[in-house]
Amino acid sequence: MRPGGPPNARPGLQQQQPGTPGRARRRPDLTLPLPQRDLTSLAVPLPLPPPPSSAPSSTSSSGSGSGSGGASSMPMPMSMTPPNSAGSAPPAPPPLGELERVRRVGSGAGGTVWLVRHAPTGRAYALKVLYGHHDEAVRRQITREIAILRTAEHPSIVRCHGMYEQAGELQILLEYMDGGSLDGRRIASESFLADVARQMLSGIAYLHRRHIVHRDIKPSNLLIDCGRRVKIADFGVGRILNQTMDPCNSSVGTIAYMSPERINTDLNDGNYNGYAGDIWSFGLSILEFYLGRFPLGENLGKQGDWAALMCAICYSESPAAPPTASPELRSFISCCLQKNPAKRPSAAQLLQHRFIASPPPQQPQALAAPPC
Repeated sequence: MRPGGPPNARPGLQQQQPGTPGRARRRPDLTLPLPQRDLTSLAVPLPLPPPPSSAPSSTSSSGSGSGSGGASSMPMPMSMTPPNSAGSAPPAPPPLGELERVRRVGSGAGGTVWLVRHAPTGRAYALKVLYGHHDEAVRRQITREIAILRTAEHPSIVRCHGMYEQAGELQILLEYMDGGSLDGRRIASESFLADVARQMLSGIAYLHRRHIVHRDIKPSNLLIDCGRRVKIADFGVGRILNQTMDPCNSSVGTIAYMSPERINTDLNDGNYNGYAGDIWSFGLSILEFYLGRFPLGENLGKQGDWAALMCAICYSESPAAPPTASPELRSFISCCLQKNPAKRPSAAQLLQHRFIASPPPQQPQALAAPPC
């Protein structure tokens, strides 16, 4: 052994202190800066539920009936059942075992919708069965938003009655609209189109007042009944499912109604206003009803090439109503489809537009009456 130190010792290396495991500490004063995020640019689609003390508890007992399979209604705990606009908790949904499936009325990327009938009362509902088994985080988020949507009470919003769980499968009980969606329908009468737009705007304004952004307004999410009442559907839960599904399987039809600044964040300095985005989607839907086709180009369908579709949305001129339309309708569409989101009026402001402010039609003839 050489004098002055142990074997293999090198000059300039600090020796480890006896009894200290591992390496010698280096520079404990060094820290890494945390990334900063501009929270003012984030759109919040749904408000947080109120604290548990603000609403009484509400639970649903399991039902025993034909085809129930031992399923039970998912309980809405105290923190998951906020009060509605009247200040009281919404009523509990009927037990799943008392709902009889009549027929399938629709299907999409998120699930299948069934017409069901409540056996004791004969009341019709729509039951949306979500595809797949979702992880716990997604289930908690869906449960939270369902609890909030149950409190939404407005004539132009499809009512959400509750949610069930059966063998890990989520099922949502909704108001049944017997006329189906407005997808693929043409509304040539401007008076009837104004009435449809008025109902839609009333529902959008209600959601926006509650700080709820829909984010997926399009004709297939607009439903009508035999009384020609138009209601907005499929918000909240549909957005969560779109976020959790494989992007390769996402619907191009949803992209078709997105606002330019939502697709290309450079168009508005990276700031996205969800309320203004809803107005763009609404205006594009109204123009599609009037034209009877998707408004962005004669040969560009909403289910076509997504790259060409996004280029048309972001870089082409905004679609406009044809010269044969009234000046009121042309002005209304122009207000909704401003490329600059700051120039788009709010839903409350659009309700004062002269195209909307006229009295609703008494007997519209442009849209075939849905089967009753």
